[in-house]
Amino acid sequence: MDSKIGTNVFDITASALTAERLRLSVIAQNIANSQVAKMPDGNPYRRQKVVFESVLKATKGMAGLPAGAVTTHVESDMTPFQRVFRPEDPDAKDGWVSLPNVNVMEEMVDLIDASRTYEANLSALRTYRQMLQQTLEMTR
Repeated sequence: MDSKIGTNVFDITASALTAERLRLSVIAQNIANSQVAKMPDGNPYRRQKVVFESVLKATKGMAGLPAGAVTTHVESDMTPFQRVFRPEDPDAKDGWVSLPNVNVMEEMVDLIDASRTYEANLSALRTYRQMLQQTLEMTR
Protein backbone atom coordinates (compact mmCIF):
# COMPACT_ATOMS: atom_id res chain seq x y z
CA MET A 1 0.00 0.00 0.00
CA ASP A 2 1.33 3.42 -0.92
CA SER A 3 2.04 5.43 2.25
CA LYS A 4 1.04 8.65 0.45
CA ILE A 5 -2.49 7.26 0.05
CA GLY A 6 -2.67 6.57 3.79
CA THR A 7 -1.45 10.05 4.58
CA ASN A 8 -4.06 11.54 2.27
CA VAL A 9 -6.85 9.53 3.92
CA PHE A 10 -5.82 10.80 7.34
CA ASP A 11 -5.34 14.38 6.09
CA ILE A 12 -8.65 14.49 4.26
CA THR A 13 -10.57 13.00 7.18
CA ALA A 14 -8.83 15.36 9.60
CA SER A 15 -9.79 18.37 7.45
CA ALA A 16 -13.41 17.14 7.35
CA LEU A 17 -13.44 16.70 11.13
CA THR A 18 -12.03 20.20 11.60
CA ALA A 19 -14.63 21.65 9.23
CA GLU A 20 -17.50 19.94 11.06
CA ARG A 21 -16.11 21.07 14.42
CA LEU A 22 -16.15 24.66 13.10
CA ARG A 23 -19.72 24.13 11.88
CA LEU A 24 -20.78 22.88 15.34
CA SER A 25 -19.15 25.91 16.95
CA VAL A 26 -20.89 28.36 14.61
CA ILE A 27 -24.26 26.68 15.17
CA ALA A 28 -23.77 26.94 18.95
CA GLN A 29 -22.89 30.62 18.54
CA ASN A 30 -26.05 31.18 16.48
CA ILE A 31 -28.24 29.50 19.10
CA ALA A 32 -26.58 31.43 21.94
CA ASN A 33 -27.19 34.75 20.18
CA SER A 34 -30.66 33.98 18.81
CA GLN A 35 -32.30 36.54 21.12
CA VAL A 36 -29.64 39.28 21.02
CA ALA A 37 -31.51 42.27 19.60
CA LYS A 38 -28.66 44.73 19.85
CA MET A 39 -25.00 44.02 19.14
CA PRO A 40 -22.28 46.64 19.77
CA ASP A 41 -22.87 47.99 16.24
CA GLY A 42 -26.53 48.66 17.14
CA ASN A 43 -27.98 45.95 14.90
CA PRO A 44 -29.39 42.56 15.90
CA TYR A 45 -27.10 39.53 15.79
CA ARG A 46 -26.78 38.27 12.23
CA ARG A 47 -26.73 34.49 11.73
CA GLN A 48 -23.39 33.05 10.64
CA LYS A 49 -23.01 30.09 8.31
CA VAL A 50 -20.11 27.87 7.34
CA VAL A 51 -19.42 27.48 3.63
CA PHE A 52 -17.64 24.30 2.57
CA GLU A 53 -15.41 23.94 -0.44
CA SER A 54 -13.45 20.87 -1.40
CA VAL A 55 -10.05 21.00 -3.01
CA LEU A 56 -10.34 18.83 -6.09
CA LYS A 57 -7.09 18.35 -7.88
CA ALA A 58 -6.03 15.16 -9.62
CA THR A 59 -2.57 14.95 -8.08
CA LYS A 60 -2.02 17.87 -5.70
CA GLY A 61 -4.18 20.02 -3.51
CA MET A 62 -3.99 23.78 -3.41
CA ALA A 63 -2.15 25.73 -0.72
CA GLY A 64 -0.48 22.59 0.61
CA LEU A 65 -3.74 20.72 1.20
CA PRO A 66 -4.18 17.18 -0.06
CA ALA A 67 -6.52 16.61 -3.00
CA GLY A 68 -10.06 16.19 -1.67
CA ALA A 69 -9.45 18.17 1.50
CA VAL A 70 -12.24 20.35 2.86
CA THR A 71 -11.74 24.07 3.31
CA THR A 72 -14.21 26.35 5.02
CA HIS A 73 -14.98 29.93 5.70
CA VAL A 74 -17.66 31.63 7.78
CA GLU A 75 -19.93 34.28 6.31
CA SER A 76 -22.96 36.23 7.46
CA ASP A 77 -26.42 35.09 6.40
CA MET A 78 -27.95 38.10 4.69
CA THR A 79 -31.58 37.02 5.05
CA PRO A 80 -33.72 39.80 6.57
CA PHE A 81 -34.01 40.20 10.32
CA GLN A 82 -37.22 39.09 12.02
CA ARG A 83 -39.52 42.01 12.80
CA VAL A 84 -41.78 41.95 15.84
CA PHE A 85 -44.32 44.59 16.90
CA ARG A 86 -43.34 45.70 20.42
CA PRO A 87 -44.24 49.35 20.92
CA GLU A 88 -43.09 49.28 24.58
CA ASP A 89 -39.53 48.18 23.67
CA PRO A 90 -36.98 51.03 23.98
CA ASP A 91 -35.28 49.87 20.76
CA ALA A 92 -38.54 49.96 18.80
CA LYS A 93 -38.78 52.14 15.72
CA ASP A 94 -42.42 52.98 15.01
CA GLY A 95 -43.29 50.08 17.34
CA TRP A 96 -41.26 47.49 15.41
CA VAL A 97 -38.18 45.72 16.78
CA SER A 98 -35.70 43.86 14.60
CA LEU A 99 -34.56 40.52 15.99
CA PRO A 100 -31.81 38.16 14.80
CA ASN A 101 -32.38 36.17 11.62
CA VAL A 102 -31.76 32.93 13.56
CA ASN A 103 -34.39 30.19 13.51
CA VAL A 104 -33.54 27.96 16.47
CA MET A 105 -35.37 24.96 15.00
CA GLU A 106 -33.31 25.15 11.81
CA GLU A 107 -30.16 25.49 13.90
CA MET A 108 -31.08 22.36 15.87
CA VAL A 109 -31.57 20.41 12.64
CA ASP A 110 -28.19 21.68 11.40
CA LEU A 111 -26.67 20.72 14.76
CA ILE A 112 -27.91 17.14 14.43
CA ASP A 113 -26.65 16.98 10.83
CA ALA A 114 -23.22 18.35 11.73
CA SER A 115 -22.95 16.00 14.70
CA ARG A 116 -23.82 12.95 12.59
CA THR A 117 -21.45 14.01 9.83
CA TYR A 118 -18.65 14.40 12.38
CA GLU A 119 -19.42 10.93 13.76
CA ALA A 120 -19.43 9.42 10.25
CA ASN A 121 -16.01 10.92 9.48
CA LEU A 122 -14.67 9.68 12.79
CA SER A 123 -16.04 6.21 12.07
CA ALA A 124 -14.39 6.20 8.64
CA LEU A 125 -11.08 7.14 10.24
CA ARG A 126 -11.40 4.35 12.82
CA THR A 127 -12.26 1.82 10.13
CA TYR A 128 -9.26 2.84 8.03
CA ARG A 129 -7.00 2.58 11.08
CA GLN A 130 -8.34 -0.92 11.82
CA MET A 131 -7.69 -1.94 8.22
CA LEU A 132 -4.10 -0.75 8.52
CA GLN A 133 -3.64 -2.64 11.78
CA GLN A 134 -5.03 -5.83 10.25
CA THR A 135 -2.72 -5.44 7.26
CA LEU A 136 0.27 -5.08 9.57
CA GLU A 137 -0.78 -8.15 11.55
CA MET A 138 -1.07 -10.19 8.34
CA THR A 139 2.51 -9.33 7.37
CA ARG A 140 3.94 -10.64 10.68
